[in-house]
Amino acid sequence: MPELPEVETTRLGLLPLLGKVVQAVEIRHPTLRWPIPQHLMQTLPHQTLHNLTRRAKYILCAFDTGTLLLHLGMSGRIQLLDRHYPPEKHDHFDIQFSDAQVLRLRDPRRFGAVLWLDNQTNDHALLNQLGPEPLEASFNAKYLHQTLSSKSLAIKNAVMDGHVVVGVGNIYASESLFRARIHPETPAKNLSLKQCERLVTEIKNTLQDALNAGGSSLRDFFGTDGNPGYFQQEYFVYGRTDEPCKVCAKPIQCIRLGQRSTFFCAHCQKR
Repeated sequence: MPELPEVETTRLGLLPLLGKVVQAVEIRHPTLRWPIPQHLMQTLPHQTLHNLTRRAKYILCAFDTGTLLLHLGMSGRIQLLDRHYPPEKHDHFDIQFSDAQVLRLRDPRRFGAVLWLDNQTNDHALLNQLGPEPLEASFNAKYLHQTLSSKSLAIKNAVMDGHVVVGVGNIYASESLFRARIHPETPAKNLSLKQCERLVTEIKNTLQDALNAGGSSLRDFFGTDGNPGYFQQEYFVYGRTDEPCKVCAKPIQCIRLGQRSTFFCAHCQKR
């Protein structure tokens, strides 16, 4: 699943569309996680794209009369193409701009989303209960320590909870916990303030390193220009079961936490 670095990489790749006017919208397969609103074919043409922001793993496209919310789901990607580039089997949604560019959503598993928000964006049910952005100042050790103080669940599951902090998915939770030298099964409420300081620092560092590398391309993710990310080349633990730890050379282990594969080094991340 695309995580925060991949979604932010996608948003940055769409910035050339700012100030452009929509010419047409094409909906080929409306049945994604929620149906794509059919009215977009009448609503969006002649509107200007004024802003592109991200909240958690949602890309928010601000037009004249509302905001288009895009989510990549499990395997989706957004491409920026010339309008003459023919659509393929899983290309479900196009926005054609007046300069011959097309924003195209490809989603083989159809878990993505295209929704129209015509009210205050932050009031929408998908957005109004989200925690802080991990790269912003509001996500800090004091906040995290206080938020975790009553949570008995494993720390890896806690940092993947979008009510605690947004955008830290499975890959980057495992990587951040390794960098912070915290065992993923540690009860969240047991973390000291000092451990929270380390974890906040390493979540920020890990996500920023991934952004600098264009995200991770394991299966489906490619940027809007069709190029893969390469952060997977820098993984310390994720997907490296039985391979030697890059720090201590002990084998990387894999367990299941919250029905997700969780990778760690038992020597570097002692409980």
